[in-house]
Amino acid sequence: MLGAVRHLTFPEVDSTAAQIGAGKRRGEPDRARAATLRERFDAVRRATLALAAPLSPEDQQVQSMPDASPVKWHLAHTTWFFEEFVLSRALPRRPRFHPRFAYLFNSYYEAVGPRHERPRRGLLTRPSLAEVHAYRAHVDAGVGEWLDAGRCGGGELDVLELGLHHEQQHQELVLTDVKHALFQNPLRPAWRADLPGPSGAAAGPLRFEALPGGLVEVGDGGAGFAFDNERPRHRAFLEPFALAARPVSNGEVAEFVAEGGYRRPELWLSDGFAAVKARGWEAPLYWEPDGGGFAEFTLAGTRPLDLDAPAAHLSFFEADAVARFLGARLPTEEEWEAAASGAEVAGNLAEAGRYHPCAAASADGPGQLFGDVWEWTRSAYAPYPGFAPAPGALGEYNGKFMVSQLVLRGGSAFTPASHLRPTYRNFFYPDARWQLAGLRVAKDLR
Repeated sequence: MLGAVRHLTFPEVDSTAAQIGAGKRRGEPDRARAATLRERFDAVRRATLALAAPLSPEDQQVQSMPDASPVKWHLAHTTWFFEEFVLSRALPRRPRFHPRFAYLFNSYYEAVGPRHERPRRGLLTRPSLAEVHAYRAHVDAGVGEWLDAGRCGGGELDVLELGLHHEQQHQELVLTDVKHALFQNPLRPAWRADLPGPSGAAAGPLRFEALPGGLVEVGDGGAGFAFDNERPRHRAFLEPFALAARPVSNGEVAEFVAEGGYRRPELWLSDGFAAVKARGWEAPLYWEPDGGGFAEFTLAGTRPLDLDAPAAHLSFFEADAVARFLGARLPTEEEWEAAASGAEVAGNLAEAGRYHPCAAASADGPGQLFGDVWEWTRSAYAPYPGFAPAPGALGEYNGKFMVSQLVLRGGSAFTPASHLRPTYRNFFYPDARWQLAGLRVAKDLR
């Protein structure tokens, strides 16, 4: 028995939307904003389908571990988000595509109703992939009809914009989850064999940039979109510190491996070394012995390890141990944001089409802050001073996860540029390795 599915009332959506993500830009009429969001909606929805296009229906069905989801489920869940939180309010008389899809494709919204268990998503052989595509087309047509009519309120558009950023988060998950699934296949198949290889740039020595610290402001305070966990803007005091000019490279992690780093308890936090022993970690995820060195599984299949590229698929525990091995530490998220404040969101992001970290030319200041790899910080994922979760189901988006996780900054080669800001806070559990996460190190200057 599926149980009753509760749908949000309109006041709950209105009271929540502006608190989850920033809404309307100052001075932008709703009609003009609706036209802009229509173009962006179409582009984001097409981009998700393009990521899934190289995959067979069988590829899109598999769930390789409880933390991952099938690509087919991502396609349906992102569609459910728009149906549940946008169309059910904007066009309440428009019939839902299927009465039970809310149960199958709700992720974690307790206020909406019961849902299918996350670890069992791979068992959903029905609906078929073709029916999921029909579901997307049905909801896309409804959203387009509503936007084209031009009768959109600001609060409704806030929720639509939140849904677009939500789908961009799932675009990253499509790539990380399918990479993990393909790696379970002994044939090591590629998602796309035509992806570019190494950039040819050299990482160069690990150089540090001194930063003065002092009283800084962190968090989002602008008029554009931001998630609620990036607010409120507030002050933080930083001691003087130095930040590495680039992320840690595969070559430096290979040296950590060669020097017995995975067998040296003095380099590890206690929980980290327990994970090493329990799970048999000997190198980063997707590294495989190849003669005297390593090969690396990528979305283009197995390739020689590029020693100059930023190291990826490291847990927080591994990142912390590598930082200690290098005589440094992980930065705090406030240090990272202070260094990135005012920097252009540009780099090896999804639009570059590499879908893999690559080395870049050395920069005068901290470089490669955006793209390539998410960078672990040593900061716990916790609420900013003054944060309060919004009421209603959309208030479950971020706030209830603020425990037992660590913050990452900067985006990766899987992240769309339009999804990022210097204030963006990603977060994962410290043992997570399937995400495209690496590290940049820092030092104290006292």
